[in-house]
Formats: sequence, structure tokens, C-alpha cells
Amino acid sequence: MWQQSDCNIRNATRQNPSGCLSDLYPFVITNYTNQIDSVFDNPPAIDDNGGGNSMAFYNMHAGDFPFLKQLADEYSMSDNFHQSFMGGTGANHVMLGTGDAIFWSDGNGNPTTPPAVVIANPNPLAGTDDVYTVDLLFNGNFADCADSSQPGIDPIRDYLASLPYHPNPNCEKGHSYMVNNDSPGFLSDGTVDTEGIKSGGSIPPSHVRTIGEALNEKGISWAYYGGAYTAAVNRQHDPKSTDPTVQVGQTYCNICNFESYSSAIMGDPAQRAAHIKDAIDFFNAVDNGTLPAVSFVKPDGLLDGHPASSKEDLFEAMTKKIVDHLTANKELFESTVLFVTMDEGSGYYDSGYIQPLDFFGDGPRIPLIAVSPFTRGGHISHTYTDHVSILKFIERNWDLEPLTGRSRDNLPNPRSDWDNPYVPENSPAIGDLFDLFDFDHHDGDHDGGH
Repeated sequence: MWQQSDCNIRNATRQNPSGCLSDLYPFVITNYTNQIDSVFDNPPAIDDNGGGNSMAFYNMHAGDFPFLKQLADEYSMSDNFHQSFMGGTGANHVMLGTGDAIFWSDGNGNPTTPPAVVIANPNPLAGTDDVYTVDLLFNGNFADCADSSQPGIDPIRDYLASLPYHPNPNCEKGHSYMVNNDSPGFLSDGTVDTEGIKSGGSIPPSHVRTIGEALNEKGISWAYYGGAYTAAVNRQHDPKSTDPTVQVGQTYCNICNFESYSSAIMGDPAQRAAHIKDAIDFFNAVDNGTLPAVSFVKPDGLLDGHPASSKEDLFEAMTKKIVDHLTANKELFESTVLFVTMDEGSGYYDSGYIQPLDFFGDGPRIPLIAVSPFTRGGHISHTYTDHVSILKFIERNWDLEPLTGRSRDNLPNPRSDWDNPYVPENSPAIGDLFDLFDFDHHDGDHDGGH
């Protein structure tokens, strides 16, 4: 994604001070898939069928995705919300829950070196532009970005140092950070995935602090609702089961559950039982008025809109079901905001400004809609935000401190000129999403709401 975004300070302008041209998205994905065919006699399967995605286009005014457009027209949306990580689903979900990247450890919070097979090497193979020596195909999901001797590290750090605001790479010495999709160290029932960790396919249990721990300390109720989570647990206990409801467990997204990486939550049976739920439990909680103050809802793989396993209109249908249930409980909806967003842009081209915050990102723009009685119809926020802005919103609403001394929720809210609202003058900076709302126009009390 750093290659796709094509960032160079020599291309900087006042409107685009990071110099990210975002012009190599089609080239990288199509060239990557084409070169794999020529390099490998039996090439691995490429997720999402590769090249076709880079040229996809949706026209909301022509009727594409009418329900999402309806929500945007009726409530508020951002046109400057970004994926927080130059990486895939797992890394972006982790950032949503921690405001940070997690790292390979001994399972007790002490950094250690991961197996060599999972250390990223983005240097291209001979005769290719971007078939990387060790990348996603080979599970190269970790990088010690404080070590300039490792391949691929210096180009990003040198670029960051060239920016006028000199963002901190935020790379601690001896830490190998997860920069793409590695499975959590805990299986769905809380068992440690010992074999997966040994092979490098799973990361050891993480001790990086999460939003769940912060909410617990303040006595604020919360839950993570994952589609097909219960079926995944049942399937783990009986993998040979022919029960179709158990087989649905294959669609549970373990890398999407940021708490699945956390010893404090997933590794504690009481915490896991209290806070890790199925999406079915979410709808029950909405209907019977027991919804926690803070909820995260992740659709299963059949409904999440992912091109490899789902379709966007199925994600729309899931979103509509959530909105229908919330608005049917009028008392609950009076004090609720539903943020609708996505984990990352999947390599799609986008022309929006990218603000580099550290070694890990930010990445391209993605959609964000805020559904609430407190949002203004058709209001569009231009304030620069990313996944960690959702953490900042939670922390401001419930008076919480930033998660750690290094997490991105310490960054200030952006200041910008009226004629260039997309670019913060005080970079690095991300908003807390409060400008999406108009709390004065509504009689309800938003304090302590959902």
C-alpha cells in the first residue's frame, strides 16, 4: 500500500503536503497478479481476483447502494475518514481497538523475534517490480521498523523524516510489529493456538492495552459482537460436526475481533463470557433494551461485503437490519449513534489526501456514516479522521484517558484553513468525530448514551 500510494515529498503541494499521488493502485495490483503468473508455475490463489478490483466504480446517484445513500442523506457522513493502517483487515481492526500496532512477544508482553518465515521482505524478486520476496503470499506479516538493516524499512522512515512535521515512526527497538493479517493467538473459545504460534500463522497473545480494558476500569458496559462467533466456538469443539449451523462458524472473522488478540480479554474466561458475543446477541440486546453502552458489530464473512466471500448489497442489508432494530426501539435510539464504516479500502484507487501519522499509516479514505438523532441531515464533515477517531469519540464521551502513552488517541484534533479543510495544519492530528453531531438541536441527553 505504501507503494500504491506513491508518496514523495518532491510531489508535495499546499493542497497535498504529503506528496502522496495515489496513482499506482491499478498498476500495482494488476502488475502484481500478472507477474505472479509468470514467476510461479502453479501460482497461489489471489484474494478478490486481483486486477478487476482496481477499476471498480460505484455511482450512488445512479442507484448503486441506495440504503447507504439514504443514510448519508438523512444523517451525517465524513468524506475525510481513513483506514488507519497501510495493511489489511487484521492490522486495521487491531488499530480500531488499541490505537496502535501489536508486536510479536513471548506471550507475556516481552518483545521477541518471530519465526524468520513471517518477517516481511518487500524487496522484489528478480525480474519483477512487486512480487515481494516475503509478503502476504508467504505470511510475511511482521516488521521490526526500528531496525534499518531490515529490508523495506528505510524508504518509509526516510520519507517520514522528509515531511515538514517529522512524524514519529512510533517503532520501538526490538519490536516486530504485525503489519498485515496474522491470526490471533487465541482460538474462538479462548484456547491458546500453540501450533499456530509455533508456525508463525498466529501471533502470541498480546498485552497491548485495548479499549475494552479502559471501559472495564471505568465500569462502562461494552461488548464485541461477531457474526457466527457461537458457531465458530461450537465448530472448534466438534470440527467433524455436520450440523450446518456449526459449519457457519467458518465465516466468523477471527482477525476482525481486536480483543481476540488480547490476553486481558480473550485470555480471561470471565471477560470473554461477558464481552465477546455473537451478532445474534446484538439484535436481542437491542430488542430487549440491554444493549451495552459501547458495542462493536462485525458481520460474518457472508454479509460483510468483502468481494471474495460476500457482496456490497448484502452488507447493505445487514446495515439496514441494524438500523431497523435500533430505530424500532425509540427510547434506545434517542441516545444512540451508529457508526457505519469499513476496515480498509482493499487496494481501491482513491484521490483523497493521506496524512502520514507514523510508520504504519494512515491509508486511503474509506466511508463513514454516523446514524443518530443528533446528526444533521446531509451534513458532511471534512475533518481528517481515521479508525482511532472512533476511540477518541468513545474516550471524550465517557471521559476516558488515551489508552497508552504511545497510542494514536493522544493526537490532537485537527486545525485547518477554511479553504483547505482536508489537511490539518497541526499534523499529525486526527479528529474525534464530534463535528458530525449537533447536540443542541435535540432534547435528548447524550451523556452515557450508546
